[in-house]
Amino acid sequence: MSERRTVDTLLEAARAKLQRVAPADAKHAARRGALLVDIRPSELRARDGTIPGALWIERNVLEWRLDPAGTHRIPEIDSHDQVVIVVCDEGYASSLAAVSLQQLGLQHATDLIGGFQAWRAAGLPVDPG
Repeated sequence: MSERRTVDTLLEAARAKLQRVAPADAKHAARRGALLVDIRPSELRARDGTIPGALWIERNVLEWRLDPAGTHRIPEIDSHDQVVIVVCDEGYASSLAAVSLQQLGLQHATDLIGGFQAWRAAGLPVDPG
């Protein structure tokens, strides 16, 4: 029988594999070419707004859109060396998603500490939803 784990242990293991970034660092990384990828549901983007320049990719298709070798990839992803910073609402689901992207070979995938809410709280730019 396999070992049972909780979401907290999965999250801890995921974050051990990431070099997570703070909001200001994410903004600077985006200026240097990193992709900010917002995986929040459309309802949250409409309610709270969006990060200017971030790509919106629903979580359920994230791996298909960001697989550099995939036939369903977005044009912005052209290399396994691309830096990708995943953004969710508070920085939990994004950690799990970033590790999934690392498993695809995107070695520089990570996530935003505190998610969109931390970005907004830091006073960084937000476009209305």
